[in-house]
Amino acid sequence: MCGIAGWVDFARDLTVERPIVRKMMDTMALRGPDDEGMWVRPRVALAHRRLSVIDLEGGRQPMLTPETLPDGTPVAAISYSGEVYNFAELRAELVLLGHRFATRSDTEVVLRAYLQWGPEFVGRLNGMFAFAIWDSRSEELLLYRDRLGIKPLFYYPIADGLLFGSEPKAVLAHPDSRAVLSLEGLRYALSFVRVPGQTPLEGLYEVRPGHVLRVRDGHRFEQRYWELTSRPHTDDVDTTVARVRELLTDIVARQLVADVPLCTLLSGGLDSSALTALAQRTLDSDRIRSFSVDFVGQVENFEPERLREAPDTPFAMELVRHVGTVHREILLNNADLVAAGVREAVLRAWDLPYGDGDLGPSLYLLFRAVAQQSTVALSGESADEVFGGYLWFHDPRVVESDTFPWHAIGDRPVAEQSTAFLDPELAAKLALPEYIADHYHSALAEVPQLAGESGHDRRMRAMSHLNLTRWLPVMLDRKDRLSMANGIEVRVPFCDHRLVEYVFNVPWSMKTFDGREKSLLRAATKDLLPQSIVERRKAPYPSTQDPGYDRAMKQVLGKIVAEPTSPALPLFDLDAIQKHLETPVRKAGSMQDRGLVNETPIRLNEWLDAYDVRLAL
Repeated sequence: MCGIAGWVDFARDLTVERPIVRKMMDTMALRGPDDEGMWVRPRVALAHRRLSVIDLEGGRQPMLTPETLPDGTPVAAISYSGEVYNFAELRAELVLLGHRFATRSDTEVVLRAYLQWGPEFVGRLNGMFAFAIWDSRSEELLLYRDRLGIKPLFYYPIADGLLFGSEPKAVLAHPDSRAVLSLEGLRYALSFVRVPGQTPLEGLYEVRPGHVLRVRDGHRFEQRYWELTSRPHTDDVDTTVARVRELLTDIVARQLVADVPLCTLLSGGLDSSALTALAQRTLDSDRIRSFSVDFVGQVENFEPERLREAPDTPFAMELVRHVGTVHREILLNNADLVAAGVREAVLRAWDLPYGDGDLGPSLYLLFRAVAQQSTVALSGESADEVFGGYLWFHDPRVVESDTFPWHAIGDRPVAEQSTAFLDPELAAKLALPEYIADHYHSALAEVPQLAGESGHDRRMRAMSHLNLTRWLPVMLDRKDRLSMANGIEVRVPFCDHRLVEYVFNVPWSMKTFDGREKSLLRAATKDLLPQSIVERRKAPYPSTQDPGYDRAMKQVLGKIVAEPTSPALPLFDLDAIQKHLETPVRKAGSMQDRGLVNETPIRLNEWLDAYDVRLAL
């Protein structure tokens, strides 16, 4: 896993711009702490920071083809981030076709696959990836992103070309880019809706999942190479459960391939426990490492919540005893979560005004601890989206609501929560309810229909599609940024496109055949797990219940509004904030309160200040 950056310009000579390219590359140092490389030609510059995972000595980048044009220029070059899990099969096929390899890396397989099969070769890849290929024959840049958007890839069009990078910071390091927040960008930042391809910053975009962006002669166009499709599901329950188990067994085995220490992230829930158990069975006699996170005193003083009936730690430890991992629990306290250095690191990992209360700091600290012993981790992201695990899949009120499910699950509308501390005139100008409604109906229009499907099954198909295309990106982005900020590659087996495609088309009645959430996953892995975990209800990533965290955040907010030079001050309703500050904290707030209400003004102000963002509202 790595960080990539680059620049294509059809009107200037980039060979004299190496200092700028280096500046862009250096922003990716945390994503790639092991090595670096640049390749610069008059029209293109590719930069790379490497986190060595496979073929530690041979996988240096940017990687060039040995084949050259008459003037000695390599036919193609690649700057690649990701893992292709079927690279061994592709390599064997390419060898039979006459290709020769100088390394054991999947990067070389990807490059030679492009030479063999052309731009459409990406459909052959199984994995998570974001990479750039420069084809010297046509002087064309191709930017590829994996099917579900596991790995990020941002770009910024300029007058005669384009800037790109794994994170916004790589693009923003270029003098031709500008950090500007428009009214539309603020809507995006506050709506808790991910619109494919968009970001809060004006002029900054993402390559959409399952797409390739092609840039040639100063023109660009984006092509879709993958999308979810609807088709009849003809397998019965037993066959479906068996197929899920077969896929998971193969997926986990593929994703355990690495030349560096590997671990799993274990919460004690069904998803992470199933992955950990499958990984341990695959490795057989080699004991896999596992990591969990919790908060000092939380087990002893735990109070049941709407989304969490019990603390994670007892379940995680039962799984450890059951399968025999080498386990480490990371215990955090409020001082850890509110430390200025940690909060700054989380902001710098995101580059954008995203956040969800204490979850960002706790994930960052978890990965910082994991990095002491492992470089690769398996995580359970997307199991809830694929198998229907979230509470909002099972609440009839939410299912029938005319908005995004994660907006309907709370007691207050998201638009109301996220603008609670904004100036009323600005909030009215934002028209956030209308913005959310427009994007909800646009998202619904993308859902692939299946002829003859009942009304309820059609609605549940839509629920699944909304979760996979508009909610999953939130989860994947958070995990990518906070892990890579610590030089950790996180692999997400439940995002394998074969599993996603198969389960997406399973009727909802079969996905809940035992009357529970995630029936298929539970049935497919129950022989590997303790009964307590098989029967455990879905619980989200843990959040501290210590009210000291909320008190500390109020102190931060108080300092912001007391400072006349705070850049976000003109956006705020100071009376509403003052009333909030004067209200005593008696109990820890929910993650939703922290992410959408209490910390919104903090997050905006810190971001505007750190990135010198110009307001164009």
